[in-house]
Amino acid sequence: MIRRLARTAALVAGLVAATSTPALAEAPRGWEQQAMKVPAAQRLGQGKGITVAVLDSGVMEDHPEFRGRVTSGPDFIGGGARPGQSYWGAHGTSMASSVLRVAPQAQVLSVRVIWDHEDPARKRAEAATKSGRIAADEESLKRGNALAKGIRYAVDKGARVISMSLGTDEWNLGDAYDDTTAAAVDYALGKGVILMASAGNGGSTDPLEVDANNVVAYPAAHPGVIAVAATGPDGKRADFSQVHTYNTISAPGVDIYFANNRGGYRTGEGTSPACALAAGTAALMLSRNPDLTPRQVRDILIRTAKKPAGGYNVFLGFGLIDAAAAVQAAGAAKDAKIAAAPYKGKEYFGGGPVASASTNPPIDMGFVTVGGGAAGVGLLFLLGAALLMRRPRARPAPGRPADGAFGQAAPYGPPRNMG
Repeated sequence: MIRRLARTAALVAGLVAATSTPALAEAPRGWEQQAMKVPAAQRLGQGKGITVAVLDSGVMEDHPEFRGRVTSGPDFIGGGARPGQSYWGAHGTSMASSVLRVAPQAQVLSVRVIWDHEDPARKRAEAATKSGRIAADEESLKRGNALAKGIRYAVDKGARVISMSLGTDEWNLGDAYDDTTAAAVDYALGKGVILMASAGNGGSTDPLEVDANNVVAYPAAHPGVIAVAATGPDGKRADFSQVHTYNTISAPGVDIYFANNRGGYRTGEGTSPACALAAGTAALMLSRNPDLTPRQVRDILIRTAKKPAGGYNVFLGFGLIDAAAAVQAAGAAKDAKIAAAPYKGKEYFGGGPVASASTNPPIDMGFVTVGGGAAGVGLLFLLGAALLMRRPRARPAPGRPADGAFGQAAPYGPPRNMG
């Protein structure tokens, strides 16, 4: 989520400086590498054999920065934009370069799932959202399913890390949690894929800042996704980085120098580059130890991070990534095992029983004998009654009609003359 751009090249530095705040004077180019201790980490691993899926607006594969390290998958969002246009791949190209600056031997799989800010398709969707219209056209339907399809595609193509520099606070035009994306996240985690997402750029407290919403952003808020906040060169939270309890770790996100989709380079800021840098770190960890699970990667990043004063907080999570310490710890990690943990607590949960256990007096066998005898006598009476009821009835004398029910003559005609 690149929010502001500074200089794009030395040739036009003066022109850009007239319209934007100079940034490189405060933060030298590549400062994020030193802050995260990337050079030391790269002596332990380079990301070889690891594919990082960059789910974004597309990546210009032929940029000199990439040298054959980027391949492209499907365009799940569409909209009509094509490679070579200024609004195709602006964001994604920059994010891919941030990943590869950290993990230079990794492979990037580009999957297009969002529009750049200047894309006409995005502007159409924004206009429909502002007017309150509920669009049900093909373009809107593709937008709603693009991220979930991109996650599943990346997993099936062998990506070990999925970098999502996007969020519902900006990119999905107001949409929030949806079951389709949640199911795709679960699918990826079940396959052992590490998922990272930017925390969001709406954390500003400036009332004039239009992005100051600090809403819950998905996919960062999904359980199992590592949410990445942004820091500045001073190590503090960048003023735009969103503040949430699901923030896991942080990475540099101010004055980041990266590739431009039109050629050359530019600088920008946001939690987007922070997420991409974190994804590159995960690739280094996996190249050192390919058997790491998503939970192990998360735990190692947390354990080795440079902690904020006072420990975890909602601004920076567990702190700034220390790539060197994380890669070293990854190499020493053992295989994850799943087993039931023995309970070592007290005998009872909570306060236990509210009263002492009650006891019953012994059974008086005299009552049992009397009761048994009475039952036996009753049983004899029942047998006697049954025998009496089964005794045969007296038959009538020959030649005499049998009485019917209630003492009346049998209904078969008038009585015979016996005289």
